[in-house]
Amino acid sequence: MIIIRSSRGEDEMKEALYWEKLDNKVHCLLCPQDCRIAEGKQGFCGVRLNESGVLYSEIYERIMAAQMDPIEKKPLYHFHPGSIIYSIGTRGCNQRCDFCQNWHMLEPDARTGKITARQVVDNAKEEESIGIAYTYNEPTIWYEFVLECSQLAREENLANVLVSNGSVCEEPFRRLAPFIDAMNIDVKSMDPEFYRKICKSKLEPVLETCRIAKEAGIELEITNLVIPTLNDSDELIYKLVDFVSELGSDVPLHFSAYFPSHTMTIEPTPLSSLERAKEIASEKLYYVYLGNVAAGDASNTHCPRCRNLLISRSRYLVSLDGIKNGACDNCGRKADIVL
Repeated sequence: MIIIRSSRGEDEMKEALYWEKLDNKVHCLLCPQDCRIAEGKQGFCGVRLNESGVLYSEIYERIMAAQMDPIEKKPLYHFHPGSIIYSIGTRGCNQRCDFCQNWHMLEPDARTGKITARQVVDNAKEEESIGIAYTYNEPTIWYEFVLECSQLAREENLANVLVSNGSVCEEPFRRLAPFIDAMNIDVKSMDPEFYRKICKSKLEPVLETCRIAKEAGIELEITNLVIPTLNDSDELIYKLVDFVSELGSDVPLHFSAYFPSHTMTIEPTPLSSLERAKEIASEKLYYVYLGNVAAGDASNTHCPRCRNLLISRSRYLVSLDGIKNGACDNCGRKADIVL
């Protein structure tokens, strides 16, 4: 990942979308944190500022990281498999997960560089990318820039991908959704208390974002980081699988191994826990994958009808030998893959 370091000029802030003025505060309406922000203060995300009674985005046209990534790294396994995508991120987040891997991007003094939406799109085209992935930190708090950039990318026939925690209010997400082609959403637990204590956030808005994404026709994949003793019980896995199956049996579910990070020191996820989660999920879902582990067939895609190997993956080496003309080359079932 390329980390961009430079200072920000104060004149580069942009008035935010989705807020209202209160008597002596501003009320941010972008995400479920529902911040009421006093003069001179920032919201929970650390990047939306009340200045003179107006809510501003401090990260509009500010980038912290950019690089070309395999699409599988997002992870997206059913959207242009084997391709690479221009991936960008900035600073800030509207969750505070104890296990955050990119916690340095939340720091208030994390430095960013200047970039415009036009430059992002031009960079993606120069790199011969399939599109743009808004990732690394939570992209929905970069809302004004992501909306502008995704609209321009669509005009240039580039795909837009969101890698998100799903914590965004319905109205702004519905406005953005028509320009988004694919999403990976972290559903971190089906326990509201886990979200409250571990993520300082809320579960239900995340589930609603998943529902809206599916309804909007976005290619949706879901990731669950399996953390021993916190969200790895059979009961919680069954709840997650039931939720995903309601969205559709063809929605890919990724169970990812946790490793100690940031302030969390729990021991890493044992492979047996991931295999148990996959066993449960495979009762209802066509596509269940294991991430952050080397586990044989755990990253491969099989035809739900005949179990023919459609896509094999070894790290980021991808082969689509089992797909012919968009269908299984054994039984002819149409592949649930965006090619």
